Amino acid sequence: MKTLSTLLGALIFSTTVWAADVEVKAPYVRAVPPGQSNSAAFMQLYNQGADVALVSARSKVAQNVELHTHTQDEGVMRMRRIDQIELPAQQQVTLKPGGLHIMLIGLQRPLMEGEKVEMTLEFSDGSEQSISLPIKMPTAAATSGKTMEHDHSHSH
Repeated sequence: MKTLSTLLGALIFSTTVWAADVEVKAPYVRAVPPGQSNSAAFMQLYNQGADVALVSARSKVAQNVELHTHTQDEGVMRMRRIDQIELPAQQQVTLKPGGLHIMLIGLQRPLMEGEKVEMTLEFSDGSEQSISLPIKMPTAAATSGKTMEHDHSHSH
């Protein structure tokens, strides 16, 4: 029994983050200026096991944490909440600007570059994975490419 406890302890404190056979690579949260109430988290999720889905995320840094995607609507890119992010077996799914991402809504504090955000990911098999995401400024590479428009028009 002591061997099992030791093994479980070693697994819990290992440096590679695993749950549901999903490896999280290159996670980060976008730094935002003071007063900005929302941000987003990005990462690569490599599923080394059977089909599973990311069904939720949570973090004490935000009032709400939601899974989102972007859709094209009459030539305008719009964000929308989704129930889950499918993680097919033996494939990598990238959460990136302009695509799938995790929204942090109602920030409880400013997100300054160089700090970290703690987040827990929950998968469809019931497993959870805690990760620490560095806060980074968006790079030109992350913001270039597809142009995203936000519809801020008001009815006249």
